[in-house]
Parts: sequence; C-alpha cells; structure tokens
Amino acid sequence: MNNESSRPWHRPLVVCAALMLGLVAVAGVGTLVDGRTLLGEPVWVKPLKFAFAFALYSGTLAWLLTKLNKGRRLARWVGTVFAVTAVVEVGAITVQAARGTVSHFNADQSDPVTLALVPILTYGVMIILIAQLILAVVVLVQRTGGAALARAIRAGLGLATFGMLVPLFWMVTEIHPRTVTDANGHRVPMFQGHGIGDPDGNGMPLTGWSVTGGDFRVPHFFALHGIQALLLLAAVLGALAARHAWLREERVRARLVGAAAFGYAGLVATVTWQAGRGQSLVHPDAATLAVAGAVLLVTAAAAVLVTLSARRAAVAPIRTLQPQH
Repeated sequence: MNNESSRPWHRPLVVCAALMLGLVAVAGVGTLVDGRTLLGEPVWVKPLKFAFAFALYSGTLAWLLTKLNKGRRLARWVGTVFAVTAVVEVGAITVQAARGTVSHFNADQSDPVTLALVPILTYGVMIILIAQLILAVVVLVQRTGGAALARAIRAGLGLATFGMLVPLFWMVTEIHPRTVTDANGHRVPMFQGHGIGDPDGNGMPLTGWSVTGGDFRVPHFFALHGIQALLLLAAVLGALAARHAWLREERVRARLVGAAAFGYAGLVATVTWQAGRGQSLVHPDAATLAVAGAVLLVTAAAAVLVTLSARRAAVAPIRTLQPQH
C-alpha cells in the first residue's frame, strides 16, 4: 500500500498554482505602473485577486488528492479539468483587464474579443463548480487521515462548494441592465452585478466589495477559503499536541476543529444573510451584530467546554498514580 506522503502532488493543479502565482507578480507590477482604472479600481486588481485565490485553492487541492484512497483516478481526472478551466477562466479575465474593459457581465455586442470571451467566463464557472462538487463527493466517501484532518477537509470542502454556489445568487437576483465607462472611455452595456441593491456601489480598497449595499462576493470569499483556515487549525493543534498532553487525543482535536467549523459556517451564513438584505459588510445593523455575536458566543462556549473536558481527562490519570497518604 502506497504511503500518502510519497504520493506526488497532482501535477496539473501544481502547474495551475504556479501560473497563478506568476500572474500575481505580473498583476502586482501592473497595478503599480499602470494608472488606468476600471469601475473605480486599477485594471490589474481583478486578475490579481483571482490569481491569488486560485493559486491558494489549486495548491490545496493538489495536496488534498494525495490523501485519497478511493476514487483517486476520477479525482485526478476531475482535478485536471479544474486546473485547465481555472487557467482559461483567469486568462480571459486577464485579457480583458489588459484591454482595459469589463470581463464579467459585459454585454457589448460590438466587441469581437468580448463576444469570444464571454462564453468562457460564463460556462467556466459552471465547469469549476461541477468539478468541485465531484471532488467533494469523492472526499465524503472515504476517511482522509486522522479525525481532525478529515473533519477539516470535509467541512472545508463543504464551505468551498457553497462559496462557489453563491455567485449563482447574484446572477439570478441582480438583473440590472446599465451602461458603464471602461478604462478607454468606451461605453459598455452591462447586465447583472455584484452589489445587492446597488450593483456598482463604491468598493472597499483592494477587495472592491460594496460599501453602499450588499455584496455576495463577501460570503464567496470567506466560504471559498474556509478550507485553508480549518486545515491550518488542524495543523496547529497537531503541532501543539507534542507539548500539551490534553491535545494528544485525536478526538479532542477533532472536536475543536468541529467547533471552529461551526463558527466559520455561522460566519459565512451571517455575511450571506447580510448581503442578501442589501447591507454592506462594513455597515452591519443591530440584527447582523446580534447574529454574529450569537455565533461567536456559541463557538467560544463549545471550544471552552471541549478544552476543559480534555484538560480534566488528562489530569485524572496523573492524580490516580499519586501515592495516597
């Protein structure tokens, strides 16, 4: 039986991650030297954000596929589809950015390049989503490592799948035909938008998330990167177990990861609900703050209970071994 640590990482996903990191560097330089702006932000910010997100997620998937014992051939094939589609999708975004025009939601029928790229931008998302769903199912039918790692992977993939589904909400709820001006001064007809209640609202620095209305890109971001947060937590708990006896039980670490997954899912649910009500992330109302506070309180309480119980269990054997006087 092959050792998981000796299995090679999925090469197409590794190549995809490397290409995305290269684009992060190129887009970063472009942001500094290219003064053009599009919809209120530098033209190179969008490819930079997409490249960074796909670099992180492709690298995570490339590692994750080394943990599979069942359905490995299917997962590797689907991983290749994911990698190729991601490169093509981000490539289309980069081409449009370099041209100084809009990529998503662009309805300009007079631009042959846009007409050629819009189908890629439209259907590429669906292909990536289907690939993600298949990979999630493959992971769910098997155990991958210890209980803490398995819980982090499963919860993280569930969150990421939801994060890829979120864009469908704004695609069906925010139909706002309008016209915007691109970086070249050309008028571009648009359909749909990211903002809820304000499709082209003023954006936050770097992220571009609306500060005047709801924005489904917020839950999209948090959900998509939940898997990295939970995997990092599982790794940290595993490292701390070498110094803290109460963390050496696998089920204790699994319960702590479970508490964190609950809290993270609650965060994603809260910002999704907030965006759907047309409310900006940076302007929460009393209801949003109350729900967020409740999620934080329950998560903290669960983590404290698990910690206290594990500490008592670790101290009990020591007390029984002490001589009685």
